[in-house]
Amino acid sequence: MSHRPVGAGASFNFSAGAASTSSAFSVQSNVVRIVAVSGAAHVKIDGDPVASRSDYYIPSGESVTLALTKASNRVVGVTTGSTTIIDFAEGTQSPFGVGDYVTLSGTTYHDFSHKRVSAVDTSSGVSGYQQERITVQNDSSGIITAFSSPDASLTLSQKISAFGVAAGTIYHQQVQITGQA
Repeated sequence: MSHRPVGAGASFNFSAGAASTSSAFSVQSNVVRIVAVSGAAHVKIDGDPVASRSDYYIPSGESVTLALTKASNRVVGVTTGSTTIIDFAEGTQSPFGVGDYVTLSGTTYHDFSHKRVSAVDTSSGVSGYQQERITVQNDSSGIITAFSSPDASLTLSQKISAFGVAAGTIYHQQVQITGQA
């Protein structure tokens, strides 16, 4: 089995008996490889995780590959305000649910990173959006420039949290797995 790296890898330190959390990353693959160095840790992957002793255990010096869920969609409209409303193309549906964290990229002024989805519009009728519009907890009220970007996309974003058995470092990298062992 071989791994093909996707995006940039990262690392963060953790302490014994405490939880530490990575920076947010956009999910680009369905697998993340995690290595615990200098100390064992319990890890949890989520939008806003806090690992504990009951989460997935990684022994010191060992690596694991854990599954991720990919989700993204093309953005055709952004409405600014104290929250940000995201419109997807007509005929598509939001792959994101309330509580997911998302990152908007590909725009000049409207990009944001790792913000929580607070609503999915399920209205129907002539002016309804039928799950192609979501509300994100992102204050964009200072942006007065109209949205105009054919390349904008919204992607699920995650963080990794590690609860240290002993102090150490977590290294993580999204990968594609090829071949069989």
